[in-house]
Amino acid sequence: MTTTVFLVRHGSTDHLGHRISGRMAGVALNDLGRGEVARTAARLRGEAVEALYTSPIQRTRETAEVIGAALGLEAVEDGRLVEIDFGDWTGAAFADLEGDTSWRHWNEARGSARAPNGEDMAEVQDRLIRFVSDVQARHPGGRVCAVSHADVIKALLAKALGFSLDRHWALEVSPGSVSVLTAGDWGMKVLSVNEACR
Repeated sequence: MTTTVFLVRHGSTDHLGHRISGRMAGVALNDLGRGEVARTAARLRGEAVEALYTSPIQRTRETAEVIGAALGLEAVEDGRLVEIDFGDWTGAAFADLEGDTSWRHWNEARGSARAPNGEDMAEVQDRLIRFVSDVQARHPGGRVCAVSHADVIKALLAKALGFSLDRHWALEVSPGSVSVLTAGDWGMKVLSVNEACR
């Protein structure tokens, strides 16, 4: 029996493209992000989603609230969906990291590199695999939505597709997008990646 998981990236924030938000508090959706999330909620209406899970970070909780209102579901926080712990890089501007050799290594070797005083993507991938396994046991044959973050979703999709984490850049996961996978005793299968909700 397969379980379908709709993986939703949170909507845009003012930090997007400029700064590593990571697990910072107080990073909210901006107007663009709220529009993206409204379209995502409309996309998921009619999908018979029975449960809604979210990362505990503010921008994901705000995204899940909009989706939950549209689907008549209460969002359940699950720490395994949380953003990568970027450690010392949390809050840093991308422009300030350009000459940092550790930052370059992180982006070239995600399968082995670790954020300073943070975590690596393999650890992220492990917690997401546990999340999917638990969701599958809780909702056999069901359909659930999980609101998370770009690199976290990429880590799970890479596992399902058999990609090396070093090729994380080959997957695009845009703000407010939906990626869909199914999970069963046989493993995971990706149905779609980065659906833009219009």
